[in-house]
Amino acid sequence: MDQNRAPLFEAVKSHKVERVVAFDVPGHKGGRGNPELAEFLGENCLRVDYNSRKPLDNLIHPSSVIKEAQKLCAEAFSAREAFFMVNGTSSAVQTMIMSTCKAGDKIIIPRNVHRSAINALVVIGAKPIYINPGISTKLGIPLGMSVADVKKALDEHPDAKAVFVNNPTYYGICSNLREIVKIAKEQGVKVLVDEAHGTHFYFGDNLPVSAMTAGADMAAVSMHKTGGSLTQSSLLLCGPDVDANYVRQVLNLTQTTSGSYLLMMSLDVARRNLALRGREMIAKTVEYAEYARKEIDQIGGYYTFSSDLVNGDTVYAYDNTKLTVHTRNIGLAGIEVLNILRDEYGIQLEFGDMGNILAIISAGDRYQDIERLISAMSEIKRVYAKDTEEVFDCDYIVPNVQITPQKAFYAEKRTLPIEESVGRICSEFIMTYPPGIPILAPGELITKEILEYIAYAREKGALLTGTQDMTLQTINVVEG
Repeated sequence: MDQNRAPLFEAVKSHKVERVVAFDVPGHKGGRGNPELAEFLGENCLRVDYNSRKPLDNLIHPSSVIKEAQKLCAEAFSAREAFFMVNGTSSAVQTMIMSTCKAGDKIIIPRNVHRSAINALVVIGAKPIYINPGISTKLGIPLGMSVADVKKALDEHPDAKAVFVNNPTYYGICSNLREIVKIAKEQGVKVLVDEAHGTHFYFGDNLPVSAMTAGADMAAVSMHKTGGSLTQSSLLLCGPDVDANYVRQVLNLTQTTSGSYLLMMSLDVARRNLALRGREMIAKTVEYAEYARKEIDQIGGYYTFSSDLVNGDTVYAYDNTKLTVHTRNIGLAGIEVLNILRDEYGIQLEFGDMGNILAIISAGDRYQDIERLISAMSEIKRVYAKDTEEVFDCDYIVPNVQITPQKAFYAEKRTLPIEESVGRICSEFIMTYPPGIPILAPGELITKEILEYIAYAREKGALLTGTQDMTLQTINVVEG
């Protein structure tokens, strides 16, 4: 296929000049009904904010230009089929699980998954067989899954329907995906990969293996994170052993019937850009990240972790496009550094946790931007560094799972002051966002250690979400 083409984008541009009189939605009518928005976003943007029209195909049942654009995408990503997702990668993750598991089915899954995966378990009633990831006590973060732990879970649960893998994690850590795929396939088990932060794996050199190349059955790919498309646009990739028509039926259970052509066009153009210029772009990204790591390490006090973490097991490979910095040795939590950079220096990072920060680097950055970050990090150390004894010891907390997420979420509940909830079973989520990995998920035991972690996160300015009580003064627990 001709990767120079962008068939959906081309069709929308052609349709735009046809001067069609619109008696369909959206009601802003090409921006005339909302001039303030049209002035801010631009005439082109609102004029092509279409609903489904005959020349432009239909996302829920593609048969022309969307179908062709998806086929080009599948070829570029070495997949059998590709689906455009306009409900974000969360929808793609849920579709993977919902198309391989039903109520009561078992799925082997790491506990440090994004909330969207556990949400799928709540909805369909599949039973998670949790694997605790490796842990870095130095950094206080979860790592990847050990192959031995996956094999043990498969041996103990031969009736499992799928293995779910984070690859890479938010921190850029990758598991031994090829080996996990191999042992799962030997037992006839599907492999699903949350590849939200791994779009560039398909196009860069000397990067960790991509899900499709490793032989995974399905992968959820956040094109908008590192692939250049618009926010909320993503891909769902399927391998040769997946019934793509059934997957399409499942994703249509939850994906909107009014697919945004702005989002879909951005996927089409971003795919073409990656297919034609991806290697050059990602080489530039790695160059920027390596330079930043070198300069920040020279400041002293900070630790920019990357491939030095590789141990052949729970850190099988590392994504060197990520700029991840450990901050606790200067007496500051990562979230504190994030807030200082944003509030005092006008620099926005991707996220900060209790001990680390993450900056997303791409070819869209410039050396002057990197230098500005490096200078700010040096200044922060000089002005804000504290005694490290003041830093809370907050390593990754291994959860104690008591009942399934669905049973806990739909159980009879009691609302308690959060400080009185120790020893009870949680019936809702508590997480920092980003990254959206639950501190507590439905069905897990609430412990004193977890409450201390939550209190420290709040004190340092982390955004805590997921609870019915948005002030987090109370928490819902399972009755009885």
